[in-house]
This record gives sequence, structure tokens and C-alpha cells, in this order.
Amino acid sequence: MKTDLQGKAVLVTGASSGIGRATAVAYGAEGARVAITYHTNEAGAQETARLVAAAGGTPLVIRYDLADEQSIRDAVSRVAEEWGGIDVLVNNAVVWGEAIPRPGKPVPLFEDVAAKQWQEVLRTSVDAVFHTLQAALPAMRGRPWGRIVMIGAGLADTGKPGAGAYGAGKSALFGLVRSLAWEVGPEGILVNMVVPGQTLTETVRGNVPAAFLDEKGKTLPSGRMSVPEDVANAVVFLGSAANGNTHGETLRVTGGA
Repeated sequence: MKTDLQGKAVLVTGASSGIGRATAVAYGAEGARVAITYHTNEAGAQETARLVAAAGGTPLVIRYDLADEQSIRDAVSRVAEEWGGIDVLVNNAVVWGEAIPRPGKPVPLFEDVAAKQWQEVLRTSVDAVFHTLQAALPAMRGRPWGRIVMIGAGLADTGKPGAGAYGAGKSALFGLVRSLAWEVGPEGILVNMVVPGQTLTETVRGNVPAAFLDEKGKTLPSGRMSVPEDVANAVVFLGSAANGNTHGETLRVTGGA
């Protein structure tokens, strides 16, 4: 299977840890030039850059704030200027905040959710993707081929009390993928979405007891929970030349949940 990613310009948003880091490193292993964005965790982004370089890629670290349109456009412009365009865009960055109720905390009634909180979640999960795409597409059109991969969330399928705003934001990306596929497909740009289930990132391992995670994994058809590399491998497939004509689709990496 040939990915043809050697020397390609790849932008992975939110790559200072977790799935974003694993994805950036996986692209690095294919010889790509990988732009790594972060909001506050610069040290994490620099560690990702080290891992990308060690894997064989060329890293570039850039600050990127989902809540700041100008920050988004500046970050994308920097990649395009540095490398003469963008071949692959992975929209992974996310702001958790209070969008998903934490274990042990009371779940607010939907009618008690503040409009400001609702708007903040949609701004960082939907509007930020809109601004990123608007900035990146001019740098992707006219090239031999391009790939866009959105990172969704299994929660949009399953739902969760108190997570209506987050579920709505991630669900919006499904419709966006389908419509964008019609627009950019004729130019050789394939657009798809990867939906992870609950994944064993550093954050999850650090906040959830290992025994609970082990038992949860045993309830899945695959017998285990996904690790970030499982998701990253799916993203690299869809976001490479190995994907010849999978377009406007959603690939779930959930262990069969």
C-alpha cells in the first residue's frame, strides 16, 4: 500500500497530545512535512515535533487558537507560505471545557445550560473548522491531489446527558463532510471523517481508573479499547494516496462499540 506522503505538506490541528500527536507522528513516519498546532501546551507540541522528526518527518510547530479567527488564519497561512501549499488537512483540535460533564459532577438540565456556554462550544467545534477550511482550501486547490480528514466523536452517535452542545457540534461535521465532498471532489480533494470511540489517551489514562478501562474494553466486540495509534492509522489511510476513492464517508474506530 503506497501512501505517497513523502515530502507532502500536512497540517494536523491540536497535535500536542493524544490522537493529534499520534496522527502527526504517523504522518512523519511516512516522510511527510507535518505542521503541529497547539493552543496552550507548547511543551507538548515540541515533544510531538521531536517524535515526528525521530520518525522521519519534518515538523513545524505553530500556535492555533480555536476561539480566535485571526489565529486560525495566521496558522494556516504560515504552513502554506512555509511549504508552498497544503496537501493534507486533519481537523482534530477540540476544546473540552465544560462541554462534557465530568464524572462525579451534577449534570445540568438542558434548559439550565447558559447560552454563552452553548455558543462557545459551537464556536470552537464548528465555526473554527469553517475558518480553518476557508483558509486552507485556497492552498489545497490546484495541486495534484489533496485530502481532508475531520475528527468526529463517538458521543455524537451515542449521546450523553449534559453533552448536547458538544454532540450538536460534532454532528454538524457529518453534514459538512457530505456537502464539501461534492464541492472539492472534482479537484481531486477527498474529504472524510474518522470517529473515535473512547480512546486510551494520556488524559483518559490519567483520569479514569485502569481497572475500569480494562473492564470497559472487555465489553467491546474487539475486546479492547482503542489507543491513539489505532485512530491515527485510519486517518493516515484516508489522508493519503492509499485512499483512492473513499470520499464523503465516515470511518468509526470504536472497537465495534
